[in-house]
Amino acid sequence: MDQRFIGDIIKEACGLTDEQLQNAIDVHRSTREPIADVLVNMGVISERDKCRCLGRQWGVPYVDLTETRPDEDAFNLIPGHLMQRCRAVPVEKQGKQLRLAMANPLDVYAIDQIRLVTGLDVEPVITTEDDINNALTGGSTEAEELGAALRQVQEDGTGDDLTIQEKKEEEEEFSLDRLKEMAVDAPVVRLLNLIIRQAIRDQASDIHIQPETDRVRARCRIDGILHDTMVVPKQAQASLISRIKVMADMDIAEKRAPQDGRITLMMNRREYDFRVSTYPGVNGEKVVMRILDKSGVHLGLKRLGMPATVLEDFDPLIQRSYGIIAVTGPTGSGKSTTLYSVLAKLNQPEKNILTIEDPVEYQLPGLTQAQVNERAGISFASALRTMLRQDPNVILVGEMRDTETAVIAIEAALTGHLVFSTLHTNDAPGAVARLLEMGIEPFLIASSVIGVVAQRLVRVICPKCKEAYTPPLEAFRRLNLPTDSDSVTFYRGKGCDACMGTGYRGRQGVFELMLVTDVVRDLILRKAPSHEIRQEALRCGMTTLRQDAMQKILEGITTMEEALRVIYTE
Repeated sequence: MDQRFIGDIIKEACGLTDEQLQNAIDVHRSTREPIADVLVNMGVISERDKCRCLGRQWGVPYVDLTETRPDEDAFNLIPGHLMQRCRAVPVEKQGKQLRLAMANPLDVYAIDQIRLVTGLDVEPVITTEDDINNALTGGSTEAEELGAALRQVQEDGTGDDLTIQEKKEEEEEFSLDRLKEMAVDAPVVRLLNLIIRQAIRDQASDIHIQPETDRVRARCRIDGILHDTMVVPKQAQASLISRIKVMADMDIAEKRAPQDGRITLMMNRREYDFRVSTYPGVNGEKVVMRILDKSGVHLGLKRLGMPATVLEDFDPLIQRSYGIIAVTGPTGSGKSTTLYSVLAKLNQPEKNILTIEDPVEYQLPGLTQAQVNERAGISFASALRTMLRQDPNVILVGEMRDTETAVIAIEAALTGHLVFSTLHTNDAPGAVARLLEMGIEPFLIASSVIGVVAQRLVRVICPKCKEAYTPPLEAFRRLNLPTDSDSVTFYRGKGCDACMGTGYRGRQGVFELMLVTDVVRDLILRKAPSHEIRQEALRCGMTTLRQDAMQKILEGITTMEEALRVIYTE
């Protein structure tokens, strides 16, 4: 390991002049870009030179994969998707040791994942991103297809030896006709199809196409966690993003303003909606595609993870003819899926169901759904006023985000309508405090709100690699369990190909339901603090988020670590 300044190491190894190094340092100070990357972008050193010098600084050997071909037996030890996500390629296996070529050999998480999957000690070595890509695009039929698409878009791109700045300027000069041509080129179409297909196969909720200075990263959010899936050449950026925009019916010539669009695709005989959003960044437009599986809203509350004790109280609640039922939780906690499942259950010919959402996520037959459009004067409040003249039975308001919307929703509930909406609070009793903070009178809250659901999403243990284990004593203490709980069996996922080595596959809800009883109404009327309302709800038998999470741990549905991450950190 060489602990000298990286600039001095590169200067010595590559013969840099003092002036070249000082210029790189000046750029580094203004942009905060790593000096090694600055020197590569300046054309002073190559990517291989950078890897050699970083390897020397970190004490990690450099391997040129064009000269050292990965051993086939070692290569087959790791699933292709895990190699792609970890940006790593096995070079050779000697006994219990696996030599692993990595773009980032300091990625301890990736090393641990591969150690877990293979059961071998991992010796990381450093190599270039291009060598990783070239090695991975020969591993399987799909990898070959991906490699062909990547190579083709690279050949068709602007790919001369230009600096990043010159590439950006050329990108800006693409005409509308040229962008349209690029968007329908076969290699780009195939590349995007592969990205989408892999995301659906991995049960991802979002696809991120993220441009960087010298590459484009494709990432997927799987079970709430973002994972890198592939690196796309910078030359493919304009054509790939234009292809997405064409499919989402966006303006492909508009690059400086955010846009929203929608794509509907059939895959494996199932229909998927993709909610597409672009955001202009300094390296180009970032695209996020939210994947909406329409079959998910018909799963039913029980399959979403709502326990029988909560369902027993919740089912009669949603059959009421009037009142407000609020669903609370942070962004990404599954509130929309729960509400759509409820609407799907209530969707009968004799009921008129109207929604106002921002945006409409799932389109359900039999419902009248509208979307917030501030430019057209459609807000939650204005749409809600109009809804009341449409003879509704059930109303869904995407979010009670301001006083005006909350007041109209309460008026709707008091005049004989069942209203569903969402709030951002940590628990069910906190919804009362949130409405009071918005300036709603206590008597209006007490007379309109009939129930509040709080929820979170926890990852489910992969059924294919599930194993029993004994946790450390500290975990028992944190969960308020007696440390001599020998009769309790805990489970976790060992990590396998089916769960991409994570030990988890899918997610389930953790729920808390507070019914607004007469005593709770009295507490609301006198503006009692949340902890008093919570105590009364507990006295009436409310199952808390923690209790539901604990039950799912004991049932072997999720792990203690996952419950601590999602619930107990609060």
